[in-house]
Amino acid sequence: MEKIFEKDLHQWLEHVRIYANNGKVADYIPALANQQPEINAVAYYPIGDEVMKAGQFEYTFTLQSISKVLTLALALVQHGEKAVFSRVGKEPSSDPFYSVAKLEVNTPAKPFNPMINAGALAVTNMIRGRDSEEMVEEILKLVRLLTDDPSITYDEEVAKSEFETAFLNRALCYFMKQHGIITGSVEELLDVYTKQCAININVQKLARIAAVFANDGRDPDTNNPLIPLHVARICKTFMVTCGMYDASGTFAINVGIPAKSGVSGAIMGVLKKNGGIAVFGPALDKKGNSVVGMQLLEKLAEEKRWSMF
Repeated sequence: MEKIFEKDLHQWLEHVRIYANNGKVADYIPALANQQPEINAVAYYPIGDEVMKAGQFEYTFTLQSISKVLTLALALVQHGEKAVFSRVGKEPSSDPFYSVAKLEVNTPAKPFNPMINAGALAVTNMIRGRDSEEMVEEILKLVRLLTDDPSITYDEEVAKSEFETAFLNRALCYFMKQHGIITGSVEELLDVYTKQCAININVQKLARIAAVFANDGRDPDTNNPLIPLHVARICKTFMVTCGMYDASGTFAINVGIPAKSGVSGAIMGVLKKNGGIAVFGPALDKKGNSVVGMQLLEKLAEEKRWSMF
């Protein structure tokens, strides 16, 4: 893989800004509808080197579906593979991330993978804690560890907005509860899930998380182990097969790296043994991925020969 320079990031971000006009900010979560599509940023966090960034890199946004990778890692650390994959599958789904359809054809209503909403809810349900507050704190503890930032927390306004409008996620939860995939209070689970999705971050911190995965679970600066190698490997595999919603196959061909997107407009990408990259642009395509982020990653992948294939 060819080396990335800060001038590359500035150059390509300027080149792809215009694509924001081709997308639409997520409005089904009221608090996200206020985001400005012209805000764009990118950061590259190389292993053992200085971070590079361009655009409005200090702007904070919420993790949304990118948090699914982190709760999966936490559940695997806390319970192991056998327990986690007894509740959720390992196969890609061709349906949208919010789909109910596949739950009805699978027995016993086991979600296809942890990157769709149903699977992520089943995984979050496994996080340890006596109540939702303790479960959220466990998730925050992991995010703070990976970002090396003890101040990381969630956006209360976004969490409240998501909780109050989470009717489809409630339906997924009750369907899975009927079949024993999730246990306990649905409202408490949704409280945890909406707060994990509302964790506030910027591109530099997100790129650092990606760099941990690029470094096989080790800190990109100190090389100290933060998450087990096998857990990092499983998470990266899911990012390749399911990380970009139902555009994951196209992304694998066009870019060819493990990546995860969120409807806030963020994408994190993993460049094995090299570093992590994070892009933010809130205007989304029809699949729910940042249009600026997708264009930027495709341009850089082509120029720098990123593809793992």
